[in-house]
Amino acid sequence: MSRTLSEQEARELVSLGEVGHLGCIVDGDPYVIPINYVFENDSVYSHSLPGLKIDAMRAHPRVVLQVEQIVDNFNWRSALVYGHFEEIRVPSDRRTVLRKLTARFPLLTPVETQIAQDASAPDIIVFRIVVDRITGVAEK
Repeated sequence: MSRTLSEQEARELVSLGEVGHLGCIVDGDPYVIPINYVFENDSVYSHSLPGLKIDAMRAHPRVVLQVEQIVDNFNWRSALVYGHFEEIRVPSDRRTVLRKLTARFPLLTPVETQIAQDASAPDIIVFRIVVDRITGVAEK
């Protein structure tokens, strides 16, 4: 039977997650893509190269991140993080976020690792989702 997660349970799930599914709008249609992230201080932090999702979030900054933990068909939890996209442009802030990402995900590609060491690299977009609310549901 499904049950609603408390906000604290949903936040815990998001904190423990490593991959979430980012939902945004592209040309009026929903667009969902997996991203690695770090969650802290009511923000979800990530990075990307320029492309469709960055263009979409710049055009429509309202986004959602879905995170799940699945044991089996009858034992899972899912959380939705609602918020808005903000680019992080200050070099020292970019470095801080990129270091947190590479510390949490040490197996990022060599290119990403190099970029993380040089936050002034123009191609990398460092961003956060400023959280408005978090909801969740569980089956078990």
